[in-house]
Amino acid sequence: MTKIIEKAVETLRDGGSLSEEELNLLAGEPLPQLRQAADALRKTFCGDAFDLCTIFNGKSGRCSEDCKYCAQSACYETEIREYPLLSKETIVQEAEYNADKGVLRFSVVTSGKRLSETELEALCKAYRQIADKGRISLCASLGLLNEAQFRRLGEAGVSRCHNNLEASASFFPKVCTTHRFEDKVRAIRAARKAGLEVCSGGIIGMGETMEDRVGLAVALRRLGIRSVPINLLNPIPGTPMEHQPPLTPDEVDRTVAIFRFALPDAAIRLAGGRGLLPDRGESAFRSGANAAITGDMLTTAGIGIETDLAIIRKLGFKVVKK
Repeated sequence: MTKIIEKAVETLRDGGSLSEEELNLLAGEPLPQLRQAADALRKTFCGDAFDLCTIFNGKSGRCSEDCKYCAQSACYETEIREYPLLSKETIVQEAEYNADKGVLRFSVVTSGKRLSETELEALCKAYRQIADKGRISLCASLGLLNEAQFRRLGEAGVSRCHNNLEASASFFPKVCTTHRFEDKVRAIRAARKAGLEVCSGGIIGMGETMEDRVGLAVALRRLGIRSVPINLLNPIPGTPMEHQPPLTPDEVDRTVAIFRFALPDAAIRLAGGRGLLPDRGESAFRSGANAAITGDMLTTAGIGIETDLAIIRKLGFKVVKK
C-alpha cells in the first residue's frame, strides 16, 4: 500500500473524510493497491452486505428533456418503444415477479421531466397494492417532483426515491440544457423533506475527466446520499453521445474505488452499462462496489437476476437491504 493510500485509509477509519484535492491525488495511485484498499474499506464499513434492486420502465419515450445520452429524449431519433404509463396490473405483476426472484427493492422509472398529477395518482394506486403485500421495498424515479408529490408517494408505500445528479455541477451543462444541476438538487432535498430515502449517482464515460467524477462523488456526499448508482455510458445510436468511446475496465475499477474512498459507508451500485464489461462487473465488485441493479435496464438489456445472484454468491456477498 502506498503512503498516499495508507494515509487516506487511516483518515477514513478514524472517522474523517477526504477532501476533493485528496481524492484527486488518490485517483492517480497504482490501481492494484487502490482496488485492494477500496475493497478493504467496503468490508470495514459495510461488511459483506450486498444490495440488489431492479428498475422497470413504466413510461417510455417522448421526453421533453435533451439529456445527451438518453434514447428516450424526443430531441433525438432513436429506435425505442414508446408508450404511456403502464397499467396498474402490469406494474404490480412486474413487482411480484421480482419479489419471487429474491430482489429486495423495485423501482418504477418514467420518462419525462415529471409525472402529471393524473399519472402520479394512477401510479400511487399500483404502489399501494404492491406495498399492501409487503414482499418488496419500493422506489420511484419519476423526475423533478415537489415535496407534496413525494409525500404522496411515501403515503403509498414508497420508501426511497431515485434522482441521479448524472455528473458534476461543472460538467452537467454538457449533458443537459433543459434543466439544471440545481433542479436535481432541489428535487433531492424535497424528497428528503418528505421523509424519503434518496438514491442518486451518475453516468461515467460521457467525456468527463476523473476530476469531474470526484466532483460528483463529493456533491453526493454533501447531500448525504447512501445509495449511489454508477452507470457506464451505453452509447445509443441517434443520441449526441453515440460515438463516445467506451471506458476500459481498469478505468471503471479506478472510478468505483475512488467513490468508495469518497463515500465509505454507501451502497456503491453498479447500474446501467454493466453488461458492457467483459466480467459483468466482478472486478468492480472487488474494487469497492457492493450493490447492483439487476435485470433489464430502461431501453437496453441488463444481466439476468439468476446470473447476478450466482456472481454475488461467488464473491462471498450476502444479499440484504441497505
